[in-house]
Amino acid sequence: MSPSTGGFHAKLRNRVPTQLRRTIPLYLTCLTLLFLVLNADIFSISPSEPVFKRHAFQKSFAGSKIWQSWKVDPFNFATRDSSTARSWTTKNPGFRYEVLTDTNSLEYVEQHFGTDGLNRPDIVEFYNAINLTIIKADLLRYLIMYAEGGVYADIDVEALKPVERFVPARYNPADIDMVIGIEIDQPEFRDHPILGQKSTSFCQWTFMCKPHLPVMLQLVENIMDWLSGVAANQGVPTSDVVLDFDEVISGTGPSAFTAAVLKEMNRHVQGSKKISWDRFHAMDESRLVSRVLVLDVEAFAAGQGHSDSGNHNSRSALVKHHYHASNWPSKHPRFSHPAYGEVERCNWDAACVKKWGEDVEAYKKLSPQEQHVKIEERKAEVARQLEAAKKMQEEAIKLEQFGQAMKKAEQDALRRVADQAKEAKDAAQGPALFGPRPETGAF
Repeated sequence: MSPSTGGFHAKLRNRVPTQLRRTIPLYLTCLTLLFLVLNADIFSISPSEPVFKRHAFQKSFAGSKIWQSWKVDPFNFATRDSSTARSWTTKNPGFRYEVLTDTNSLEYVEQHFGTDGLNRPDIVEFYNAINLTIIKADLLRYLIMYAEGGVYADIDVEALKPVERFVPARYNPADIDMVIGIEIDQPEFRDHPILGQKSTSFCQWTFMCKPHLPVMLQLVENIMDWLSGVAANQGVPTSDVVLDFDEVISGTGPSAFTAAVLKEMNRHVQGSKKISWDRFHAMDESRLVSRVLVLDVEAFAAGQGHSDSGNHNSRSALVKHHYHASNWPSKHPRFSHPAYGEVERCNWDAACVKKWGEDVEAYKKLSPQEQHVKIEERKAEVARQLEAAKKMQEEAIKLEQFGQAMKKAEQDALRRVADQAKEAKDAAQGPALFGPRPETGAF
């Protein structure tokens, strides 16, 4: 401290009373607080990023619905279907919810694609002519998403997180037209004669998009052209077409969906470098490509046991597919080798798929008698598996019945204890209510 500064402080101490000097810090604190209050708008904290993103999401997807389709209306849902459907309405109270059924879906298609709608009578006529349930279901979801957009989920898909979580906070929802997730990411099988076309695909049991996206209408028109061609080759009308599993997958299902989305992405790409599946292989976080937000496999397809899909307890898992409504492969069977069954049973395990292929190739070199032995061995093994499954089901039923009996016995025992306690209480209260009972012989 310089002599001049020290002298100034000494003079200040001499001129300012001691009591006033002691209150100066308090006065300064009060002035500071008053300044902050009067200028709160300058120092105000901006809304948090999640809140901002939530408002942006609501603005971008305002009026969106959550869509499902099923055989019957929600009032007649089985318990399991009611449970999964309720998960969507419970977690998304701000969204409208609608179910189209076998009895009202045609009316919906006529309303939106008939002469009073988009004036596409060819689409209405085509939809009405289809008898194959899975083809109709695939086509309907694309028609809904084109007409109104929103969120589509199969009836056996449970919502684990709110729909707002479909768009991570780092994205601006205004930049997104469509949200999809990866289902199968096993490109190492792309050359396999059976698994190849299914080895890389986006999930279409759950996705979200805005209305009137060209890719949805393109999907519908692709299906119309494809099925008409199949019908012509089979020499039957579209109502009588017979399809196997792989034809459904490639014609209307995930493979068709994936091909159409990739084509739409490339429509916006400048230059010769095209977008391929390599862009989405082994993703560890979401990617926005040509206004399509692609989520990692864990988002919509967790718990599959392949494609590094993780489990449903992870933070990024948004839905859970229960598969209880996915019985359509029984009507459109996969290729099943007479001696070695379906390669899909390997569930994309490389060693299992390799052995299946080696066994099939070795089978071709066997004599007819040796092939017959292999087939009979296969039949016996299938019979043993069915018998084991039947016994397991019977045991499960017995355990369930035993559990119900035990629960009933426990309830009965608790009821008896409660009745006995009530009787004891009533007996104890008797003398107090009615006075002492006279002794024998008393007058």
